Amino acid sequence: MSLFRSKQDYFIYNLARQAELNVIGLEGLVAYMQSPCTEHEEKVNIAEKDADEVRRMLVDELNRTFVTPFDREDIYELSRAVDDVLDYAHSTVHEMNMLAVKPNEHMCKMAQHLLDASREMLLAFQRLEKHPSVANDHAREAKRIENDMEKTYREAIAELFAGPAEAENIVNMMKTREIYRHLSNAADRADEAANVISNIVVKMT
Repeated sequence: MSLFRSKQDYFIYNLARQAELNVIGLEGLVAYMQSPCTEHEEKVNIAEKDADEVRRMLVDELNRTFVTPFDREDIYELSRAVDDVLDYAHSTVHEMNMLAVKPNEHMCKMAQHLLDASREMLLAFQRLEKHPSVANDHAREAKRIENDMEKTYREAIAELFAGPAEAENIVNMMKTREIYRHLSNAADRADEAANVISNIVVKMT
């Protein structure tokens, strides 16, 4: 029983640790959108690297463990989805630098949506073991925020393509659209993580 308990703590703790690093990284993304600088970029980069290491250890332990607190497939998919959110945040900052794209109001708003959703996901992980129904409430709130994100994304795209169809502007439009898509993809992965948590809660109760 003590062995099972230690494994249970290990997986839940490290899933929560991934979620915590997501929050840290997305705080960096929000800060970068408000004031692009190396310091804020590095906050995203460091969180992404740390989260990758946590995921590698979690997957390694998963491959060597027979008894898990819930389905191993759910653990793997949950870890992967959470990891993807921060990967997209990292790619967003990297490509904004590479393509010389400056943040705008829509990007700031989308980054804030991602941070808000990630905070809800962290709360969901922290409550999953002892209060699964509360965890599910936070997962649902994360999904609601993702719906807000989708609305912001559509508004941003509509405004972007309403601009003049001049060659230089079209290049800028394509660059900006790529950044919007990274942010939208991150939200999709947060939504997937929330769905996995809801599925786990159904199985637990």
